[in-house]
Amino acid sequence: MSNTGNISIDYVYSFPNPAGHIIVSEQGEYVEELCRRYGWTVHYYFYHGWACQDWFRGYDKTFLIPRARDRAPTRTFMSPNRIVAGKRDHRVLFLYNVFKNDLEHNHISAPRVCQYEGVDITSIAQKYTNVYQDITTVFTQADLPRLFAGEDQQEMHSYQLGNFTEAQDSLVYVPTETVYFGRRQHLTEKTFKAIALEMPFVLVAPAGSLAYLREYGFRTFSGIFDESYDKETDDIRRIERVTKLLKELNDLSVAERQALHRACLPVVEHNFEHFYGQGFSNILWDELLNMLKGLHV
Repeated sequence: MSNTGNISIDYVYSFPNPAGHIIVSEQGEYVEELCRRYGWTVHYYFYHGWACQDWFRGYDKTFLIPRARDRAPTRTFMSPNRIVAGKRDHRVLFLYNVFKNDLEHNHISAPRVCQYEGVDITSIAQKYTNVYQDITTVFTQADLPRLFAGEDQQEMHSYQLGNFTEAQDSLVYVPTETVYFGRRQHLTEKTFKAIALEMPFVLVAPAGSLAYLREYGFRTFSGIFDESYDKETDDIRRIERVTKLLKELNDLSVAERQALHRACLPVVEHNFEHFYGQGFSNILWDELLNMLKGLHV
């Protein structure tokens, strides 16, 4: 499987007939453009669903973090943000809104210089001065880099759970997904880490991502806190609506946030059991088998 940064493409099969076939693990405008341009038939499966079932197996049998029902979080959210350049510069927009709304006292990681591309965050922010005139000033004045307590961010890996201290002290997990801009569906291990850690989540991801996740049997938190941000198709406004929600949660007292944590327990426990039990696996198997049947043309 190769990930181009724009679309995940696993294999392209050649058949005697003129039309080609492509197996993908993303849905949306990029896939539709490939099909329109080349006349390919798409066969989809949820790659990261399979990957995370492998990567995170066994963590439900450990004692690395208390179960959700035994936690009493004091902070509003945690959000790891190691890579902020290139195709992931939406994280710069998110971090700007975090600093502008005085939310930086939560468990947030953020670099001064992107470790993968060696670019200062203020240089990345220059791209968005037409949206936020003060964005470079905000990052110049920010206390960066920010690392989670006692942990070198260089040691974080996609295939491992971690940051257990921050997780148990946070009401919600805010994954800033790999893909953000445009009409696409592409969730990764970043979202599944929240589920495996038994945490509520607020996604910095493409519009419709919560609905996409619900299609696989997971539950979200509508009725407990505002999830209308997921329906916002304007990419800038969606980040602002996410941050507005985090600000509202942050303005609650610690006791109120802990009450909200208890209200979320039925959902996070369902998601945990769905992920580690057979529910999610059964859906993935049905999807994969149906996709493979579609190749027999």
